[in-house]
Formats: sequence, C-alpha cells, structure tokens
Amino acid sequence: MTGTDTEAIAAHARQMRRDIVQMVADAGSGHPGGSLSAAEIVSTLYFGVMRHRPDDPAWEGRDRFVLSKGHAAPVLYSALAEAGYFGREQLSTLRKLGSMLQGHPDMRKVPGVEVSTGSLGQGLALANGLALALRLQGNTDSRVYCLLGDGELQEGEVWESAMLSAHYDLGNVIAIIDRNGLQIDGPTSEVMDVSEVGDKFSAFGWFVIGCDGHDVDSLLDAFEKASRHTDGPVAIVAQTMKGKGVSFMENNCDWHGRAPSADECATALGELE
Repeated sequence: MTGTDTEAIAAHARQMRRDIVQMVADAGSGHPGGSLSAAEIVSTLYFGVMRHRPDDPAWEGRDRFVLSKGHAAPVLYSALAEAGYFGREQLSTLRKLGSMLQGHPDMRKVPGVEVSTGSLGQGLALANGLALALRLQGNTDSRVYCLLGDGELQEGEVWESAMLSAHYDLGNVIAIIDRNGLQIDGPTSEVMDVSEVGDKFSAFGWFVIGCDGHDVDSLLDAFEKASRHTDGPVAIVAQTMKGKGVSFMENNCDWHGRAPSADECATALGELE
C-alpha cells in the first residue's frame, strides 16, 4: 500500500515475537507456535492496513478484527499493547488470576478485542455477523478481518460460514488463513488433510489470494488486492511457519501449546534480538 512503512511493520512483528515468548514463559502456559506464525499478519493489519483508534476503541468507522484461532491470543495482545490500547506492563500478567489478558481473548475485559474467541471454528460466523450488522447500519466502509488457523478449517462450521459469506455477497469480509501446516498433534496433512485451501474457498464462491505470510510487502500487496475486490468475500492464504523466529520452535508441533523454560526463553529471546 502506498506510503506504508514496511520497516516499521516488520519491527513491530519482531517486538511481538519477543513479547509472545516472554509472555508465555512468564505465564508458564500458552500457545507460542501459532502466535509466532501470525506475527507479520497481525502486525501488517494493525500497523499498515486497518483503520482503528486506540484512544477510541468503539469508533464506529473502525475496521474489525476477529482472532478466530483464539488460542493465539498472545500475538493479538502484543499488537494491541504496541498500538496503545493498554500499557505494555499488562503483558506480563497473561493467564494470571485477575488479569484482563486471559488465555483466550475476552471482549468484556480487553480494549480493542471485538469478540470473545477460542472455541475453534466459530470466528468466521462471528465475522459474518459483524459484516451483516455493518450493512444494516449503512456502514459501507468498514471491513471485517478474520484470522483462522489451517487446522481450524477441519471444523464444519467454517464451511457453513463460508457458504453464508458468499451467499450474502459479503464484500466487507476478508479471511486470512495462517497456513503453517501444523496443529496440536501433528501435520494437518496427517491429522485431517485440508489439502488445497485456496481451491476450497474458491469453490465456495470466494475470491482467493495467496501470499508469503512472513513477508510484509507480500502481505500488503495481498491486502491491497483484497481491498479492491468488493464483489463478495476474500480469502488470503498466507503461507507461514509455526514457531517462526525461534529455531527450536520452528515447524515443530510440540510448541503448539507449551511454555518455554527460563533457559529456553533466554535462548529464544537471544535469537529474536
């Protein structure tokens, strides 16, 4: 997108990776792998694409973001803190008693969280609801971005929602697939093969765009193309790597939901400097 500071977006993504590792280590639990794989996607959205106001989270003209893969909450919390929705000191309270930063995003507690998510498969249905509500309100400018995991596509509700998006010509819905190929207990190809994701969305009536989910320029180009397509929903299939940025977490499903030890955290942060 013209005039977008790609270096700044990449810098935010690097900080978000450090935050993710430190947050999950401090909590002693959480989901680092799928949070790390989505760092550039979420950074590009919050710092290069979406219209939003941290000082006015309920601004009616804002774009909406739905983290359908709600277990990747650390990447969203870090982005919100980086953007100024709340103080960075809150990040160290992840998953702790009384913290607003629960293991899955809670819209009632966290400024900037549009919907509470975590039960996989439901995010796209929620995005459709938001999009339809915007239409009824006469808001033709705001878009709804929904980030899904590729393992999540094994849920039937995703495809029911995909049918609805196309049926109602929801041109303000943009789904992003974090296509890292792994889920909690192995490769998606072995657990339940989701195969050619782009072809599936295309068959359901979506306009499909592929991109490198770790390259900011590629992501910006994909979002630019998506913004120009208003005749029905758009699916961006972003090729990513689970655990991206930390050598011993990369492409390793063991780090889907495991917290690093103090030594592992120090090693990871050293790699992320």
